[in-house]
Amino acid sequence: MLGEKVGEETGKVSVRRVLPNDGFPKLEVSFQSSGKLLGVEHRNMCTYTATLAGDGITHGEGLGIATGRNGEIAKWKGHGAGRLKGDGSVSYRGMVQYETQSEVWKRLNGIALAFEYEVDAEGNTRTAYWEWK
Repeated sequence: MLGEKVGEETGKVSVRRVLPNDGFPKLEVSFQSSGKLLGVEHRNMCTYTATLAGDGITHGEGLGIATGRNGEIAKWKGHGAGRLKGDGSVSYRGMVQYETQSEVWKRLNGIALAFEYEVDAEGNTRTAYWEWK
């Protein structure tokens, strides 16, 4: 069951690359975003790979680092499934797990967060996170 909404971000894709892969194409995407995580203003840097599985369906895995305004640092790992649309936009749903020593974010250790991630045709991103209980 989804619990409390714990974060939101908006950002911009900076890199898109097609990688060699056996079978279906694989994309590498990097983006930066900013927003609030547990009420703390932060910046997020991420790189993920998305493997196209046919008919616009993608399976993605990503790694990222969140840095808070007061020196907080958290690393995260996520995975999800999505759909690539004809205009180049993409929509993902998945799970992310954080690891941190920061006091303000330590609640995130050992829990799963559900996320929604959207990228429009111009590379603008929007992400929202909810605690999964």
